[in-house]
Amino acid sequence: MKDESNLECPIPHSLSDTIQLAHGAGGRQMRGLIERLFMPAFANPALLARHDAAVVELAGARLAFTTDSYVVSPLFFPGGDIGKLAVFGTVNDLAMAGARPSFLSAGMILEEGFPLRELERVVASMREAAAIAGVQLVTGDTKVVDHGKADRMFINTAGIGLVAHNLEIAPRSVRPGDAVILSGDIGRHGIAVLSVREGIAFESSIVSDCAPLAAPVQRLLDASVELHCLRDCTRGGLASALIEIALDGCVAIEIDEDRIPIADPVASACELLGIDPLYVANEGRFVAFVAGRDEERTLRVLRASGVCPEAASIGRVRPADGGCVTMRGALGNLRVLDLLSGEQLPRIC
Repeated sequence: MKDESNLECPIPHSLSDTIQLAHGAGGRQMRGLIERLFMPAFANPALLARHDAAVVELAGARLAFTTDSYVVSPLFFPGGDIGKLAVFGTVNDLAMAGARPSFLSAGMILEEGFPLRELERVVASMREAAAIAGVQLVTGDTKVVDHGKADRMFINTAGIGLVAHNLEIAPRSVRPGDAVILSGDIGRHGIAVLSVREGIAFESSIVSDCAPLAAPVQRLLDASVELHCLRDCTRGGLASALIEIALDGCVAIEIDEDRIPIADPVASACELLGIDPLYVANEGRFVAFVAGRDEERTLRVLRASGVCPEAASIGRVRPADGGCVTMRGALGNLRVLDLLSGEQLPRIC
């Protein structure tokens, strides 16, 4: 297949004739499936940009379009629920393309016998989240399946937003010298969900970071920050987001472990459970790749936004053949980060 994105470095995938997917398939397996099956089948310039949302032109306007499915278990967790997650997650994917989110759709897949009071609670949460994010839910669908066929409730959402600038915010826009900015502390969402699912009580309460991200992104655009790429650190966490950008943008990224903000309760929980916080899902955090000269301005804008008080510069894009992420530890040692073959915490979003 000819890659219309004109990337010079190849995207690795499994050489097997079959791809075996299991519950909790990780970034490596999922990427192999996408690159082996879906990309060749549907290849077009918008898809080959390999971003959270496709940017397309229609009647002279640039629109961002995205879709996502939510299968989180349990449905309700500290700081959020599946409805809030579905709205904010889709809004955030649009924001990562530099768009102003406007309209959403929602598809509900419900198990027979799902309690009406819980459905009302989810719908109310979605309505509140949409109001906070400034979007309207304008169309949808509902299906009921046999008991035991959908684990109570799944939600699929799609979103459309207007791209009111000429920037190409995508992995292929990342350049050597770019600063890597993280919007806040990591790991809260995954640990919050896990604590409820497994009935684990930590000394300090850990609440999901689930939040809309369009407002801080818009502040960066209004400040004329030279944005090259944005990516929210959802399934697979910070590490997977960086690795995907390195592979798709054909760049080398080096980050500093000491600069990555992690709340003490989250760090303690991860140490107790043997989980790497770099790979724990977030639902209100993103990384921004900006021109090196805009590093300090980006931090000032984000910290003043009210949403990202702990924004930090965590690394740089280095001149290299590309496609790799390394992390420098406290003692100066370098660790190569790679996509996981399986998810640490399945059903997190």
